[in-house]
Amino acid sequence: MLRNHPIKAVLFDLDGTLRHHLPKGSEVFVGYLRSLNIPISHEDETRAERWEHFYFAHSLEIQQDREAFKDNSKAFWVNYSKRRLVALGLEREQAARLAPEVSEYMGANYKPEAYVPKEAPLMLAMLKQAGYTLGVLSNRDEPYHEELKNLRLDPFFDFSLAAGEVQSFKPEPRIFQRGLELAGSAAHETIYVGDNYFADIVGSHRAGLAPVLFDPNRLFPDAGCDVIRSFDELPDLLMQG
Repeated sequence: MLRNHPIKAVLFDLDGTLRHHLPKGSEVFVGYLRSLNIPISHEDETRAERWEHFYFAHSLEIQQDREAFKDNSKAFWVNYSKRRLVALGLEREQAARLAPEVSEYMGANYKPEAYVPKEAPLMLAMLKQAGYTLGVLSNRDEPYHEELKNLRLDPFFDFSLAAGEVQSFKPEPRIFQRGLELAGSAAHETIYVGDNYFADIVGSHRAGLAPVLFDPNRLFPDAGCDVIRSFDELPDLLMQG
């Protein structure tokens, strides 16, 4: 679905796309519920993961929660746990009872390691050598240059941008527009690769970029855009475009 224009820039999301957690928080969350003999089906897990993508796509719900709990991080995560329990299919009353316990368990036991998919550095090196301008746009509040260095990704990118730097969070258009300014490319010359359908695909499409969904687990089968399950597929997709 890439447009019939030469692509000059490839921009990426960070968390969930280039940077991952091992183990995934959703797996630990659901694992604990199953240890309590609470039945969770595969369909429940998929629905909750889609909800999580929606929630963290600068949704009205997370904006309200951040304001309501801005001075109480612990209460924020208890409330988040309650929301996720409801998304998994629990009744609201049961979710409210369980949320403090689940949140406490996650806080005490969830200590993930960050990793980059092994295909990503080779893919980025290929794109850089081919002459594409490369950038990272993230919904983080603060710049993350040091993290890119720690992940050994910084040599590949011409720039990185945090949403907090422009006070515009995906799917809002301003962060994408600023990314285009930094890349020195027009929207029709730029693709955006991200894992969050609601933030990355909807947002980049609205801003006029060509969206590519990174969806290794086929979470969004009806995305309506180009989809890759591995970074190995991206160079070929660009050549086809």
